[in-house]
Amino acid sequence: MPIQAKVMERQFVFSGRVIPDPNSSLSPEKVRDLLTLEYPEMATASIVGPENTGEYLRYTIQRSIGSKG
Repeated sequence: MPIQAKVMERQFVFSGRVIPDPNSSLSPEKVRDLLTLEYPEMATASIVGPENTGEYLRYTIQRSIGSKG
């Protein structure tokens, strides 16, 4: 039985929202930077993943937790 390779699409999850990959040629960090235009709170967020969901490679963008001051 031959082995089949499948290119998996990426997804990004932020605050419960699933965001499709805007540009598969960008690194996850560059995607975060691009999405910061729409989600400014993403600017200091960290990226976790990818997690293989079977259909997608899912990256979770998590807000940085910290205190002001």
